[in-house]
Amino acid sequence: MLLKELLPYKNIIIQCHDNPDADALASGYALKWFFEKNKKNVRFIYRGRYEIKKSNLLMMIQELEIPVEYAPFISEDPDLLITVDCQYGEKNVTKTGCKKAAVIDHHRKIIDDPKVLENINSEIGSCSTVIWQMLREEGYDPNENKLLATALYYGLYTDTNRLSEVWHPIDRDMLDLLSYNKSIITRLSNSNISLDELKITGKAIMNYEYHKSNKYLVIESESCDPSILGVISDFALETVGVDVCLAYFVGNYEVKFSVRSCSKEVHANELAAFLAEGIGGGGGHFLKAGGTLKPELLTRPAAEVLKERIALYYDTYLVIYAKDTMLDTSTMKRCRKAPQTLGAVKLSEVYPVGTHVSIRTLEGDIDTIIDDDAWLMIGVEGEVYPISEQKLRKSYEFTSFRFSTDFKYEPRIRNAGTGEIKYVLPFAKTIKSTGSSIIFVKPLVQPVKLFTQWTDDRYYSGRVGDYIAVRADDEHDIYIINKEIFDKTYRSM
Repeated sequence: MLLKELLPYKNIIIQCHDNPDADALASGYALKWFFEKNKKNVRFIYRGRYEIKKSNLLMMIQELEIPVEYAPFISEDPDLLITVDCQYGEKNVTKTGCKKAAVIDHHRKIIDDPKVLENINSEIGSCSTVIWQMLREEGYDPNENKLLATALYYGLYTDTNRLSEVWHPIDRDMLDLLSYNKSIITRLSNSNISLDELKITGKAIMNYEYHKSNKYLVIESESCDPSILGVISDFALETVGVDVCLAYFVGNYEVKFSVRSCSKEVHANELAAFLAEGIGGGGGHFLKAGGTLKPELLTRPAAEVLKERIALYYDTYLVIYAKDTMLDTSTMKRCRKAPQTLGAVKLSEVYPVGTHVSIRTLEGDIDTIIDDDAWLMIGVEGEVYPISEQKLRKSYEFTSFRFSTDFKYEPRIRNAGTGEIKYVLPFAKTIKSTGSSIIFVKPLVQPVKLFTQWTDDRYYSGRVGDYIAVRADDEHDIYIINKEIFDKTYRSM
């Protein structure tokens, strides 16, 4: 669903969930701004039993001039009702009659009604981001209204636990491009905890569970604002002998959890995804992450599931340090790269040598300083990774053709100093494999965390069925090949 599809309707009501949070308020604010620009009769409301009382939300509404109404009763059905940050018919939003309903949300799809228009993207960190992207697709820039831009930033900020759970590149794009009021964000972020929430924090920390063998804490809290979980886990991680902390609460409609890690063997975002797999969603950064479990998908108490899964996580992975490891190639299959057409970008043609850049991809950001030997490979699935010119020319030959392909998210390169962003494809050249690269491979029968010889502070994860590989000419050049990519890129010898 595109925003322009909603313009034919006359009387429009935008409704966020009962007891709205910052993301819901920012999302409704942005939609109302859009419709008012298009001269539409529009209201922005929330319903339910209680008016907003939380200090940071009242401050947000006042300082950012958010035109939201508390409307416990609605006398007439609008031509169009749009629910934001929730889904029409869901338990956490009082149902409002309407002639046509639409949903804009970033949570997992719960209500399946073919009559309802929808734009739901559960991979994105906030509904604010979903609407920001929709506005930009229509040619609208929220930076025209700095208060609105600030609201959108704060919506993502709060819904991703102070940005600690941001992982999707569209979320990061919005953070880069919004022109927001930093002083207002500072005031709002320092008004999050009430005295009651301070008591919740202290009580939760006093009832921790410590697992000495793997140095992690599990802390259950009373139901609270999700940001409080971040406060709890941040504080707990400062404890000597604690490398990882999981804090959570069980609410009426969802289970929220926060993960913190100071161990290079445990990426917080990977642990969060592991905890929520199949029963919710989780993600974030290497050090800070979090997620949500859906009660309707649980067959046992959430506390049991989380404790069981975090213990299983530690028992699941084999950790390999490539620089200290030599694989037994006698048990591995010998393979050669199949003929294939890929893309390559010489980074010094994008920005000058010495420029500090961040290469944004769907898999994450790659930070590097450009030198004359630095290239960027574009793989068969659109994946990108850095490579030296020496290694590139050893296995590939250049053609005279430009490279083009379809991306789910087109990689882009951001100048860390100026903020300038350039897309990758205009600089990409087509290359062909020479077939000279020989490797030994075998499928993984156990998940692996691999620290390559090039990176000893970040590991690459391999799933069961993926391949572990080592170059025939370098016994420490060990890496992981995704199982979907392997069949397209290598042939047995």
